[in-house]
Amino acid sequence: MSGGSDDGQPMMDLNTTPLIDVMLVLLIMFIITIPIQTHAVKVDLPINDPNNQPPPIDPQKNKVTIDPAGTIAWNGAPVDKVTLQQYLEATKAINPEPELHFQPDPQARYARVDEVLAVIKRSGVTKLGFIGNEQYRNDF
Repeated sequence: MSGGSDDGQPMMDLNTTPLIDVMLVLLIMFIITIPIQTHAVKVDLPINDPNNQPPPIDPQKNKVTIDPAGTIAWNGAPVDKVTLQQYLEATKAINPEPELHFQPDPQARYARVDEVLAVIKRSGVTKLGFIGNEQYRNDF
């Protein structure tokens, strides 16, 4: 090794290339050995219970009611909006289409009644009747 013009003094610059190479190899090894994290969302899927049959769709007439708490009921059985939409789609497949009677409770919130009416309208039901309008006769 030559130290330049002054042979008695050590070299002032250190060769860091082998150090960088070793560090890069170690970094790549750590990246490869890290386990891959899977992002999973746990979902509780409903179990198909043969004893829990939905209320049948009457081929003559079906009744949708809303109680004061805002619970939607199809022929007396509580349902959610998605299930109501499925029942309404199924009634359209029946020939002739059954009548749909809609009876909200007088104490039911208007927003909830409006949501249900929007579901009925989107389903394309053609035979819709409002039941219980006579209870409002003396209000006006």
